[in-house]
Amino acid sequence: MTTQNAETTSTSTDTAAAVAAQSANVAPEKASPKKGASTKKGAPKGQKSAKGGKPKASAAKKATLSKQAAKAPKAAKPKAEGVREGSKTATVLALIQRAKGATLAEIMEASSWQAHSCRGFISGTLGKKMGLTVKSEKRDDGTRVYSIAK
Repeated sequence: MTTQNAETTSTSTDTAAAVAAQSANVAPEKASPKKGASTKKGAPKGQKSAKGGKPKASAAKKATLSKQAAKAPKAAKPKAEGVREGSKTATVLALIQRAKGATLAEIMEASSWQAHSCRGFISGTLGKKMGLTVKSEKRDDGTRVYSIAK
């Protein structure tokens, strides 16, 4: 009886090994074909080598364009009259145009903005976009007053 058990045990091990060997030879499934990444339209391309290239005519073209750009009239800056009535810009502008000017606290209260937003508005919108000259002075008590320079 022991010889039969030994034979059946060895054959069952051989068939198990054969099954495992077959499954290992199976190839994995192919990935679905997808479109590859493309370059953005108008994106800069790499430089070409200097071998046999055509001479660039763009240097002369750039010089001509820069001369034309220098001669072109600049756009007129918008004036303070273009401000919509009742807007925060109109409110802050009215405060700053007073004879005494306006403190940062007054501007903050009128516009419900934080201090850094008020300073950015004065610098960016009034100074740069509208082309106004905003004068900033410190009083004796240490408060800063903004006014339009005349």
